[in-house]
Amino acid sequence: MSHTTDKLKDAGQRIADNVAHAADWVKEKTGVGPGRAEGSDAGVAGIRAHMDVIASCGKKIGVVDHLDGKVIKLTKDSFGDGQHHYVPTSMVDHVDRHVHLNKNSEEAAQWCSTDASTCGLVG
Repeated sequence: MSHTTDKLKDAGQRIADNVAHAADWVKEKTGVGPGRAEGSDAGVAGIRAHMDVIASCGKKIGVVDHLDGKVIKLTKDSFGDGQHHYVPTSMVDHVDRHVHLNKNSEEAAQWCSTDASTCGLVG
């Protein structure tokens, strides 16, 4: 009887583990749920509206309005001038619950532009 009980407990635990794994997969694919764990990387495809954009120095430089091809369009209030600014996706280091850049806030400001076609052209 103990052998059967142990097997049933083991089977129940495996089922529970698989259900939890399946639920996490669905949350990740649909964007429903608490979001990605800090330190994970969803890549540029994981960028969503309203995510904070964080420079490598830890300073928040803006909030994502949406992904527009190879640039991230920030909300109008991100820079305080009432205009949208664009950040090139080449500056993205990783994406979890936030978009983390590979440039500090000063460098990021130099690379940002209010024109998506010139975004990323420093000079």
